[in-house]
Amino acid sequence: MSNSTSQSRRRFLMNAGASALAIPTLTDAFGKPIQSNQGQPGRKLGIALVGLGYYSKNLLAPALQQTTNCRLAGIVTGTPAKAEEWMKKYDIPKANVYDYKNFDRIIDNKDIDVVYVVLPNSMHREFVVRAAQAGKHVICEKPMAITPSDCQAMIDACRKADRQLAIGYRLHYEPFTKEVMRLGQQKVFGPVRFVEASDAFKIGDPTQWRLKKELAGGGALMDVGIYAIQGARYVTGEEPTSVTAQFSPKTDPKKFKDVEETLFWQFQFPSGAVSNSTTSYTAGVERLYASCQDGWFELSPAFGYGPLKGRTSKGPIEMPVVNHQAAHMDGVCKDLLDGKKLPDHVTGEEGLRDVTLLQAIYRAAETGRKINLKG
Repeated sequence: MSNSTSQSRRRFLMNAGASALAIPTLTDAFGKPIQSNQGQPGRKLGIALVGLGYYSKNLLAPALQQTTNCRLAGIVTGTPAKAEEWMKKYDIPKANVYDYKNFDRIIDNKDIDVVYVVLPNSMHREFVVRAAQAGKHVICEKPMAITPSDCQAMIDACRKADRQLAIGYRLHYEPFTKEVMRLGQQKVFGPVRFVEASDAFKIGDPTQWRLKKELAGGGALMDVGIYAIQGARYVTGEEPTSVTAQFSPKTDPKKFKDVEETLFWQFQFPSGAVSNSTTSYTAGVERLYASCQDGWFELSPAFGYGPLKGRTSKGPIEMPVVNHQAAHMDGVCKDLLDGKKLPDHVTGEEGLRDVTLLQAIYRAAETGRKINLKG
């Protein structure tokens, strides 16, 4: 068996539930062991959201009203009016409200177990490191950071603090996505030969941080292109060996003066499978399609907040529809409550792999050359 095949199989086993590998008992910021949730059926971990923008306001906070293993316990914001609004709406005590300057005081708050960083990409490293140093487990939105070195610093900080770091890979807990992982990695329709994974939308407000390279690190690729990268990787269960990429001419040079508007890229995988992807801020597409030796399967829509929809060459994919954010946070917090190591495919190491690929795609597009990737 080749090394790449062994790695792929290990990745699938992780996806299928090998997250039950035990590690030493986890403790909170005060050194007190976090006991198994089985012994405390009513126990919920307290989550503090750092950054109260669209995703926190419209998706995470509502999802935390539906979760079993965690709850909204605190907030971090630089806007006093937002703090007042959230305190009133979610009955958050003033003691659990922080701003970006006094954030480090969270170390003294035993009501908060997990910090969820929902800030512009360039700010992820700072607040993940500060959260870990404050003794909190961390969930960080994707992309994990702008550079691989930032990702590694975040991983190192959490490891040094003996805290766990999860990245916001909500789709890894979503039933339709888990099914296409199974179909591809278990070769249900034979080996995967070709993958089309694309995610794009028409962006609005030209003043938003996503269009500022200093904050976002790039344009559509950093924002939604990462979903297509993930899709190609989790359908094949492999890591790409090379990438080629091309920028499309900008239709609105003023709006996209800092970042790319549209980008295409192609991966090659150890098995011989290839993938083709598109991401853009100027038009919409959301599809994950895999052509295999003996059939095909797809999700369309594939990456949005749901509901997702899928079918195969044998018929429709039937799966329960879930709240993605609730399933993600519940899954992460259940492992923390049960004293288990988070599965590799949702940790900082996975985030680092994606950011490394993001940067390789940019290099390929900028140089016009094939970029060979480490196995």
